[in-house]
Amino acid sequence: MKTFRACGSALLIVFAMALTFVSIRARAQNAAQASRPSEAQSGNAENGKRLYTKYGCYECHGREGQGSSMTGPRLGPNPVPFEVFAPYVRKPMREMPPYTAKVVSDQELADIYAFLQSRPHPPAARPSSF
Repeated sequence: MKTFRACGSALLIVFAMALTFVSIRARAQNAAQASRPSEAQSGNAENGKRLYTKYGCYECHGREGQGSSMTGPRLGPNPVPFEVFAPYVRKPMREMPPYTAKVVSDQELADIYAFLQSRPHPPAARPSSF
């Protein structure tokens, strides 16, 4: 009888974890779809640079989006896909403050993303001559 209860409890825990995972994934997909810019909405890198400075993104991520191990991760020149970037900016999971649509519009977010995409790649490292 005790074995049956233990199996039943374990099954309930696994089921609850599966439901939680499905719920989290569905919310992430909905947020990504809601934050995705439309075909007509493309980013302006020059305006994105201005907004990146205006909203203080550079304070943690550096002026070129290069990031720092002390303050914030690298954002450019190859940012994560916009479908990941936008929901995270809206509802970050760490110390970054949320930038809701009331603070940063979808178009401004697309402009900031275009700025990050436009960052030049750093020069390739040269082997040292020892």
